[in-house]
Amino acid sequence: MKARIPRICIYTKDVQCITGKSERYSRDLIHKIKKSLHKEAHQVLTVAEFCAYMGIPADSLQTLIKD
Repeated sequence: MKARIPRICIYTKDVQCITGKSERYSRDLIHKIKKSLHKEAHQVLTVAEFCAYMGIPADSLQTLIKD
């Protein structure tokens, strides 16, 4: 049996589930966070970065975001 590596990237659908907002809002929020962190378009946003920006404890999301 293969060991599973926990996912550290956060995607639009994850943000939708967490915030309860629309897909468009979630995409815009990810873009806004990436811009504030000076990330390029091809770089991903991590769960830790999202949590720090939103003021959410990171450990509370690890149970929600599964592969």
